[in-house]
Amino acid sequence: MGCIQSITCKSRIKRENIVVYDVSATIDHCPTIIEENSPIVLRYKTPYFKASARIVMPPIPRNETWVVGWIQACTQMEFYNTYNDIGMSSWELPELCEGLVRAISDSDGVSYPWYGNTTETVTLTGPTSKPSRFTVSMNDNFYPSVTWAVPISDSNLPLLTRIKRDQSFTTWLVALNTATREKILLQTVKWRMRVDILVDPSMPLGSRATLMGRTHQDQPRVLTRMEPIPPNALGRPNANDAQVLMWRPRKGPPLVVIPPK
Repeated sequence: MGCIQSITCKSRIKRENIVVYDVSATIDHCPTIIEENSPIVLRYKTPYFKASARIVMPPIPRNETWVVGWIQACTQMEFYNTYNDIGMSSWELPELCEGLVRAISDSDGVSYPWYGNTTETVTLTGPTSKPSRFTVSMNDNFYPSVTWAVPISDSNLPLLTRIKRDQSFTTWLVALNTATREKILLQTVKWRMRVDILVDPSMPLGSRATLMGRTHQDQPRVLTRMEPIPPNALGRPNANDAQVLMWRPRKGPPLVVIPPK
């Protein structure tokens, strides 16, 4: 017997009916690039993490809409900028640091829960009579600015001596029913980006910074099992809005330089 109201019926879209192939997750095989063009800030640009997959979705029933795409969350972050023996600034995710959550959404801040809404997702609205074939892809990298001078100082004296960053992410390929919010996990990827830059502030601008340690990143891991998505990975706030810039002096109490949004 057919359903009188499809909204009350369980969708016919099942994991075993979705074909996922040509899954790719890589980090470009190139070093982090350091830019010393500004007398105010040092900038660095890491290689890109890239993920893509080809998908075949079965026909979509009437009155159903499915979105297939990438969801990403930050699961660990250490980001310290040391200023000689004076202290250090650090970007922090307090709830993550304190163990209150296991992950923070890394959405673009608009397209929750998705990482983005261009190449990252495809929307399918039923009824469709034939299978749908498509590709979803995403990329991510770091391109921040770090002040040469102590961030709470009025002085422009360059004192930056070290930048260390170590950040981990989990990225999921997901099919989502927009009405029922049913999620079908299709793939899980884990990746990590590390940066270590040594700075000699006494040198002229353009020759102060040196990339230390590894020149290439470890490649992402495409898991053979599905890892559940923590609730905080699906909604507000995202990592950019949740992060706090702290100043932690060698002597004295820490100060909030930039609060969360």
